Amino acid sequence: MKRNDFLKKGLLGIGTLVAVPTVVHACAKDSDPKGDEAMIEDCELSPSETAGPFPIKTPADLMRANIVSDRTGVAMLITLKVLDQSNDCKPLSGAFVDIWHCDAEGFYSEYGGIALQPTDFTNAHFLRGRQTTDANGHASFISIFPGWYKGRAPHIHLEVLDPNEKSIRTTQIAFPKSVCDTVYASTNYKGEADTLNSRDNVFSNSIDGNMADSVSGNNTDGYTLMKTIVV
Repeated sequence: MKRNDFLKKGLLGIGTLVAVPTVVHACAKDSDPKGDEAMIEDCELSPSETAGPFPIKTPADLMRANIVSDRTGVAMLITLKVLDQSNDCKPLSGAFVDIWHCDAEGFYSEYGGIALQPTDFTNAHFLRGRQTTDANGHASFISIFPGWYKGRAPHIHLEVLDPNEKSIRTTQIAFPKSVCDTVYASTNYKGEADTLNSRDNVFSNSIDGNMADSVSGNNTDGYTLMKTIVV
């Protein structure tokens, strides 16, 4: 699906959180911000990270590009590019990409009634989804900027699987603190995160590989996150 068509259709589910023309213009280019040649030259595997403690329970049932559901927050387009290290770092097509993250208040769907999350969302499936990479290795999701919860820096979980649903790589995406501070000062979020990337138990030794390639935008028009994943 063309990027503009994807946005025009998907953003209808977010309502007025995003000014559609601004976001479509900002996301019109499909090129990776680092440049394809630079990525192929580096081509280091993305850090392998834990899927827990809130992994998707039935990802095959969540084949969708718009994962917002009933959540409220600052809109975000997540644009991923998957490269295959074993094949000269060429784009990996036909792979499944699963993503999941917490809402603006730090809650995950599909879980609840536990020490980490007493609030019960066991019957909800917000902010979780699956897409298949296209011929260029791209997969995109319409979401909201994730919040944070105690003890973790802001993050997105991501897993790449082959067509037989065998896991290839599980990783996490980190955010620049300056962008997080701007978003978290807005309505629906709960202020500055309590854990820095450098002190996060997942990112502390792998932050360069985890950090988003770029996060651009603003709280009114929404943000675009771009990240290349090497598997």
